[in-house]
Amino acid sequence: MKLIVGLGNPGRKYDQTRHNIGFRVVNDIAEQNRVAIKKRACDSLVGELIVMGERVLLAKPQTYMNLSGQAVKALLKDTRSSPENLVVIYDELDLPFGRIRVRQKGSAAGHRGAMSIMESLAGAPFYRVRVGIGRPPEGVEPADFVLEPFFPDEVDQLDALVARAAKAALSIIQEGGQRAMEKFNRVD
Repeated sequence: MKLIVGLGNPGRKYDQTRHNIGFRVVNDIAEQNRVAIKKRACDSLVGELIVMGERVLLAKPQTYMNLSGQAVKALLKDTRSSPENLVVIYDELDLPFGRIRVRQKGSAAGHRGAMSIMESLAGAPFYRVRVGIGRPPEGVEPADFVLEPFFPDEVDQLDALVARAAKAALSIIQEGGQRAMEKFNRVD
């Protein structure tokens, strides 16, 4: 079984924040495939779809961002899957707003959710779809910036960005990681 995990924080308070873009992308995949993400399993909300004849679990960990690794490790164990079948979607400060980067290896670049997953998997490689949210304005701390809503000019572009990130995640499942990197890492 493959897993697509979107990172975010549970609760209405965080719904519209930059840190919850992973949840938005998973919601988009679910909506496009008429899947409900309501079942509770392994400290996550989950739903299941079939992609090219293969079962894919969509998950939104409910552990809060910094403890995402606990939920991901439990999901992998529960589904008897391994990290090479895992795609994790999350926000990235070091990418300009609107850019997407697909990677299988590398550092967490300070992202605590990614760091938690890397630690829980003992460094095993897994695919990541990093969604660019850009750097905070002068004088705004990164920890505060990620917990704020998007700027009005970004909101206008958000649906397209979420849809593109959803396509990147599904591309990893359908075409493999290398092809997804070739398609989504280039700058248009």
